[in-house]
Amino acid sequence: MRTNLIRVASIADLRRLAHRRLPRPMFDFLDGAAGDEVTHRDNVTAFQRYEYRPRVGMDVSRRTIGTTVLGAPMALPFGLSPVGFSGLLHPHGEILAARAAADAGIPYCLSTFSVASIEEVAAAAPEADKWFQLYFVKDRKLLNSLLDRARAANFRVLCVTVDLPVAGRRDRDVRNGFTVPPQFSWRGALEFASHPAWLLGVIRAPVTFGNFEANRTSQGVGSLAKHIGTLFDPAATWEDIARLRDIWKGPMILKGVLHPADAERAVGLGIDGLSASNHGGRQLDGSPSALDALVEIAGVARGKIELMIDGGIRRGGDMAKALALGATFCLIGRAYAYGLAAAGKAGVDKAIALLAAELDNTLTLLGEPDIGKLGPAQVRRIGLR
Repeated sequence: MRTNLIRVASIADLRRLAHRRLPRPMFDFLDGAAGDEVTHRDNVTAFQRYEYRPRVGMDVSRRTIGTTVLGAPMALPFGLSPVGFSGLLHPHGEILAARAAADAGIPYCLSTFSVASIEEVAAAAPEADKWFQLYFVKDRKLLNSLLDRARAANFRVLCVTVDLPVAGRRDRDVRNGFTVPPQFSWRGALEFASHPAWLLGVIRAPVTFGNFEANRTSQGVGSLAKHIGTLFDPAATWEDIARLRDIWKGPMILKGVLHPADAERAVGLGIDGLSASNHGGRQLDGSPSALDALVEIAGVARGKIELMIDGGIRRGGDMAKALALGATFCLIGRAYAYGLAAAGKAGVDKAIALLAAELDNTLTLLGEPDIGKLGPAQVRRIGLR
């Protein structure tokens, strides 16, 4: 049964549809965060601490909302960030999201922990601007293999996540038994059974271990899931980042940077881009919001490195504020994942279209027709007048 998206007016509407379609453990996996979820909430509310300073009497009959990032033209100033196991949200989720991004003329970043493999996504969406997200894993042979596979499959950009030496403690997942390996209660099993549309999708498109599927036969599903949970390398340092910079010959960005001193080190290593991100609040609860971190880092990054933001964007107007405060590009995660969970590719298309329309409307009312000219003069922190 196809979800009717005609009356969907916002990302919040897509979230409600996702909540209705997904079993509770799956929705909480998507929607939840670490600890008391303070940082998760602050990612969203941080944008409310800034107000616009619109001008009137400006010719805004023609607007420009395209941009260039990491050497490639983009139809919109945002892309789809990596969402782990998004193939659990909807059958073939990663492939559908990549195709939606390609249709919109924006990049798609595939998570290391995807349900569809690197090669499957590349074959299904050859025209997409594909980025690959990499975690530091203890097994350097495995890490190098993932890099080789991404390069061979024509993934253009390497996005290295640097804020996950260990997984954050996410209370909702613990309560639901959504751990590695899973430990679902009978109530959890009932939740899955009571959502037949989602369950039928899983039956028709059985879940695989994506980039780790080759190891499944020898290890078994349960042991492989447990193995994946132990892959992260807490000993990774800036020396390892520097080695990756030497190995990967294309554009490379670091995702999860919150401190100006780390931004300075990245600039010194010749990294091409930074993403101000706290992993959607899923790692260290109590860390700065993505927007607040962006503002701090902007002084270091401006003119030296692409500065992106990934966290809390739910409106096109949020993007306008982020771009005015120093971002050169935006990445969205939950915002499109809600659409994917609600209605597959049509839901992702809807999320992208909503954000693009809101952004265009914001520029018009702000009195700035060129997105490249947004700057600090067009926003103001509330209370600092």
